[in-house]
Amino acid sequence: MSVSLNSDPQSPDIKIVEGIIERIVFHNEDNGFSVIRVKAKDHKGLVTVVGNILQASEGEKLHAEGTWIQDKKFGPQFKATALRAVPPATIEGIKKYLSSGSIRGIGPKYAKRLVEKFGEKVLEIIEDEPERLLEVEGIGGVRYHTIRKDWAGQKTIRDIMIFLYQNGISTLKASQIFKAYGAKSVELLTQNPYRLANDIRGIGFLTADTIAQKMGIERDSPLRAQAGLLYALQQARESGHCGFPRESLLDMAEDILQVSRDLVETALQAELLSGKAVEATIGDQNCIFLKELYNLEKNCAQLLQKLAEGSVPWIDVDPKTAIPLVEEKLNIELANSQKEALHTALHSKLLILTGGPGVGKTTLVNSLLSILEKQNLKVALCAPTGRAAKKLAESTNKKAKTIHRLLEMNPLQKVFQRNETDPLECDLLVVDEFSMVDITLFRSLLQAIPSSAAVLFVGDVDQLPSIGPGSVLKDMISSKQISVVRLTEIFRQGAGSQIILNAHMINQGITPNFPTAPVESDCFFVKCEHPENALEKIMHIVKERIPQKFGFDPMKDIQVLSPMNRGLLGTQSLNVELQQLLNPISTKSIKKNDMTFSIGDKVMQIENNYDKDVYNGDIGYVADVNKEDEQLMVSYEEKLISYTYKELEQLTLAYAITIHKSQGSEYPAIVVPLMTQHYPMLQRNLVYTGMTRGKQLVVLVGQMRAFEMAIKEKQVRNRWTKLNEWLSESGEDSPLL
Repeated sequence: MSVSLNSDPQSPDIKIVEGIIERIVFHNEDNGFSVIRVKAKDHKGLVTVVGNILQASEGEKLHAEGTWIQDKKFGPQFKATALRAVPPATIEGIKKYLSSGSIRGIGPKYAKRLVEKFGEKVLEIIEDEPERLLEVEGIGGVRYHTIRKDWAGQKTIRDIMIFLYQNGISTLKASQIFKAYGAKSVELLTQNPYRLANDIRGIGFLTADTIAQKMGIERDSPLRAQAGLLYALQQARESGHCGFPRESLLDMAEDILQVSRDLVETALQAELLSGKAVEATIGDQNCIFLKELYNLEKNCAQLLQKLAEGSVPWIDVDPKTAIPLVEEKLNIELANSQKEALHTALHSKLLILTGGPGVGKTTLVNSLLSILEKQNLKVALCAPTGRAAKKLAESTNKKAKTIHRLLEMNPLQKVFQRNETDPLECDLLVVDEFSMVDITLFRSLLQAIPSSAAVLFVGDVDQLPSIGPGSVLKDMISSKQISVVRLTEIFRQGAGSQIILNAHMINQGITPNFPTAPVESDCFFVKCEHPENALEKIMHIVKERIPQKFGFDPMKDIQVLSPMNRGLLGTQSLNVELQQLLNPISTKSIKKNDMTFSIGDKVMQIENNYDKDVYNGDIGYVADVNKEDEQLMVSYEEKLISYTYKELEQLTLAYAITIHKSQGSEYPAIVVPLMTQHYPMLQRNLVYTGMTRGKQLVVLVGQMRAFEMAIKEKQVRNRWTKLNEWLSESGEDSPLL
């Protein structure tokens, strides 16, 4: 048997292992992850190889490239970064391969007969002279056609994988590509390798560009220029823009592609002609939009215009009579500004209620719901995230859902079941934390609202905008086409809180005076001039200072919020440090990429998973780790969710999260690092949003000059959106007010 192992497995210099596959211990159909036992020359026993391979069978020859590791439980293993299986060349290997059942129609009995009949040439016979299979006893027409079909399918897979390997595509990515494109993989990639950036998760333009150039596509190819231009538009979308100034877009694409301006201009014209991009003005700027985003904003304006038609769906209410009654019922005393706001709400089919913390938004919502309670209206309450929906339910003592649940997402088809043909059954819809809603989700929501319903949008326009594209709340307010109530007066509940008072000062560009001595307060600034010192301070504050002084649990009650993901004080670094501090990695853990998950770890879902009913931003705790089956159990508030190894990409550690990810949530205590190294993100609405996440305690750690830089940065990085203009244009003849 001609197999080899390059050197002793204990040597760290080994890079290649070749041998005959004796047994497939484990194979994950989703991502190709496999544990394979290999018979190798000059090695006693079998070698364990772990890695990703789309297809492998016992008896095949395995070529593996990688490094040796010492697994604590299973001993020495060869961890492969590239795996390739080829048909065996020896009689023993061929017989084992055919006996493995990898080719339908051939089992151990027919494998023996085939080898006896054709010897080492049996695989050549199946490939080149398949009709000779009929010479073997027991192989008739049905079995013959089954063998031919299965062999052809496997050959197609092998040819595709060889093509992908030759063009620098890893085994894992090759498996994903084959699952996406199937037998057409080579054809589709030869036509346009840049489609990978749109079709395959984890492959962006830069990776696709590397693959394309290995396939021989020239740097000045029109195909590459068009792909680069679309990538630039996608980058603008990732930054929240719906459109982007034409010249700035060309500059960006030129920088990405490193080609001539003329070529980028030509690519833009091609994309405009194809309809993938649209050119339109925002103000006095010529802008380029992805067609989808252009249509989304325009359609939202149309739907709002339609929704504004008609009158409120309740019997006319006299505020002079209703307000005193609701004050008595709820045992409250409304301020004049709240009474005026309630009067407006009772007469508005569409209303935006905005304002900072402690100004009475919740009181106003509860008052409105209480006044309308006797009219037997169907009321629906929703918010963008699970945490925000729970907070809304607690504050109103009524059932509230996430927008996704309200719209009844179909997990299989990834579409909302509630839409214009099957609208929601409600007379009044309250949408809380509306600043978090992006243009895509907003359109889906508008489509599902019955034309007879009234809608109350509640949100703080001064907070960070949505993570996704659009500036929905800000655009709706600035259009002046929808009734807006802005509450500004801080009431008794918030007047005693330095968190709320300081948040309002920040929003006005005023630097608060933080206590310099140990005094009773709920808002502190701990000065540190160097990131290393700030990191040490944060660890001490989270682990010891806050728990000792305030009694908060470091895992359950304290949330670290960072402006950024990267850097010493970014979420990635902080999570490593906090994990080691609060929940050191145990033997019962599982590693995915550069992240290790252990029982007890605080984790966050980072994408919507409709099958599991968990959503972007949901926080839970690891309840169990099954290393053998490569599964993880996460406990969320009311459910236990299982994750396979592949699905771990949907999770991240959540000891520290970005301020963006914290939107819509409140935590008993928060710790926020602020350093000049965060300068790309230092702006007023970011600090304001972060501070208002703390319910009982806020501790800022860092440089005062970084804090002041952020507060002075009044000019929020505006997003290029057109919803404001679409609304203004639609309201010229019939304003929505």
